[in-house]
Amino acid sequence: MIPAGVPLRVVGDVHGDARAFALAAETDRYIVQLGDLVDDGPDTPGALAIMFRLIDEQRGMFLLGNHDFKLARGLLGHHVSGAAVERSLGELPLAMHRRTLQEIMNAPAWVATPRALFVHGGFHPAMRRQASPSFPMRRPDPLVARALFGQTTGRATEAGRPERLLDWIDDIPAGITVYCGHDRRSQDGRPYIRDNEAGGRTVFLDTGAGKGGHLSWLDIDPV
Repeated sequence: MIPAGVPLRVVGDVHGDARAFALAAETDRYIVQLGDLVDDGPDTPGALAIMFRLIDEQRGMFLLGNHDFKLARGLLGHHVSGAAVERSLGELPLAMHRRTLQEIMNAPAWVATPRALFVHGGFHPAMRRQASPSFPMRRPDPLVARALFGQTTGRATEAGRPERLLDWIDDIPAGITVYCGHDRRSQDGRPYIRDNEAGGRTVFLDTGAGKGGHLSWLDIDPV
């Protein structure tokens, strides 16, 4: 899925910030975008168009994020709700519907390499052993749910959002780096890095693009 032996640019959640994504795409590196291309920001169609160009030029790919998953469900005619996805569905030109649905349904929920794992929401050790399954047409299975939504308690916070845990960080094996988005963990606008006692590492790249923050990316050697 990721070309072997090529340097990478890992891009965090875009959330419709097409202008910033266009800057990130100005590279000879292969781009791995960590999901949530759509919703919230000013130009979801523009962000998708940039990703489609990268795919056509074999210069990039994106992972399935929870917002992308919800948009695809809406395009399939399933009932979805929420201001962000409703806005994206309204803004997306009819001519882009088929390509958008095709690429989202083709997007893997995670990609593992010998020294890294790329996922939108959260890690599970089984992701090192199992390839990402096909797009879930209904309710995601537990492993895909972890990939899309991270680790949750089933309860809501005072703000009404799902209460999330980061216990999964402790399960990352020594020498493996997990690159993910989904949660805006950074307090200084830079990617947030957290190591576990075993020698595993997590890099959170969501720094609030499309939601009042900015887009972050990280250039890394072949993995």
